[in-house]
Amino acid sequence: MHDLQRSFIPFPRALSAWLFTALTMSATACAAPSASVGADNTGTTQWRSALHYTPQRNWMNDPNGLVYYKGLYHLFYQYNPNGNVWGDMSWGHATSRDLLHWDEQPVAMHANEREEIFSGSIVVDAHNSSGLGPANSSPLVALYTSAYKTGSGHPQGTQAQSLAYSIDDGQTWHQYPRNPVLTLDPESKNFRDPKVSWYAPGGYWLMTTVVADAHVVKIYRSNNLIDWAFLSDFSLPDFPNRGALWEMPDLFALPLDGDSRNQKWVMIVNVNPWSIAGGSGAMYFVGNFDGKTFTPEHVAPAGSDPARYQWLDHGADYYAAGTFANSPGGEAVMIGWMSNWDYASQIPTTPWKGAMALPRLLALKTVDGQPQLIFAPVEQYARLLGEDSTTRVNAFAVSSATRQFAASTRGIVQNITVTLSPGSARRAGLIVRGSENGETGTRIFYDTTRGTLTLDRSRSGVTDFSNAFSKQHIVNLPLENGKLRLTVIVDRNSVEVFAGDGRTVITDLIFPAQTDNRVSVFADDGEATFSDIAITDLAAPHREGPRR
Repeated sequence: MHDLQRSFIPFPRALSAWLFTALTMSATACAAPSASVGADNTGTTQWRSALHYTPQRNWMNDPNGLVYYKGLYHLFYQYNPNGNVWGDMSWGHATSRDLLHWDEQPVAMHANEREEIFSGSIVVDAHNSSGLGPANSSPLVALYTSAYKTGSGHPQGTQAQSLAYSIDDGQTWHQYPRNPVLTLDPESKNFRDPKVSWYAPGGYWLMTTVVADAHVVKIYRSNNLIDWAFLSDFSLPDFPNRGALWEMPDLFALPLDGDSRNQKWVMIVNVNPWSIAGGSGAMYFVGNFDGKTFTPEHVAPAGSDPARYQWLDHGADYYAAGTFANSPGGEAVMIGWMSNWDYASQIPTTPWKGAMALPRLLALKTVDGQPQLIFAPVEQYARLLGEDSTTRVNAFAVSSATRQFAASTRGIVQNITVTLSPGSARRAGLIVRGSENGETGTRIFYDTTRGTLTLDRSRSGVTDFSNAFSKQHIVNLPLENGKLRLTVIVDRNSVEVFAGDGRTVITDLIFPAQTDNRVSVFADDGEATFSDIAITDLAAPHREGPRR
């Protein structure tokens, strides 16, 4: 292996359920100190995310109640205040001014003797249409799923939609006294995940929710967030996997190709299992919404393979994704849970389990003749990169070999950008979080014979905690003029690859040794060229994102 020539210039601002270790903690223990991530010396700190939100301790899964209000992004999430396994589902809470630096707050809503607090959403009731706030106020209103217990007045396991509200900017929450506000007749154990938004053309509130085991998104309307009227169902005829659950729907409009006069609607449906990478994942549909019915376009034929559908992410660890309400400028900002139900309970992290993926900005563009979502890390991340210098490496070619970058490029929390020209190579790409002897590392490569991009974590570190921890995730992706631009975001226990100008993202968890910090490139059976290489070290304490 050979060190490569490098120079130093500023980086541009623009971005080109449940057993391993069970811990019992008090519900008040999650109030957040301001220490930076990894400041504690207990547990698996080598895998504590630096750029991605994780609670200080205990189990976390789906993001809930995503809302921007009075200068703060609020991230609520499914949380167990009492242990590092799924259970006692409550709403955890964190806040941020920039989507990168998060402060963990006290638990927002606790499970109680009647119900667990399952997934849902929050809106700013700007004109107090609910009447739940004082005169001339704008309360925050949460719609969430009540998972009822024995003695609640509902059959054990019944799920229905309930309401809570806050009149102190989300610090404390009050349950509506006549909950639930929406249930099915007969009641269901799979009616959940309300996502609420304001439908401006009709002047009413819109709710999407699911009957998970029936593969149905149910759409409702309301004038006051309390009384809901049914509008329509969205489903797919002959959905190919009847064992899958549909969860966490989201319905919103985006301009196509930046044209505000041409709005298309996006329906997100998170599915578990049967995702493109196995286990849980998030698919989406693009179409039209007339105020009552969502009609998708370009739907895969009945019985199609998962590869025929459109996915938010082609990795194994992106689920329960949803958008923030009331985002500045009306932007579609999304965040997802960075794990997979196939092995979420077994990942080897303590005293916490679960993390959120990096927040993304969504756009809708015409690709190969049809609308497709385009993804980029949020603009705040680009500004973070611009604060410090970055190592740039001059363009070079590799022929049937592997080359390691200079020692100055080593790191465990990094942003890496590169333009790959596979040329005559059968496969070519890079290796991140590599070991000194080259035996460990996560490989990201393009296969020229297949026209595919692959993230291979089969030798990424600890992988034997679950037989379901899938090793390779592959997506069809054409080159553009023989080249592929990659942005690779490396954290202590994850890799996110943004490829093809945002057409594709692959998000995967990894569990390498702390000493695995090398970056290399390689070409198999031919020559490939690497150019526009920039590597930013993001591990300095003032650069790291989440705070506790």
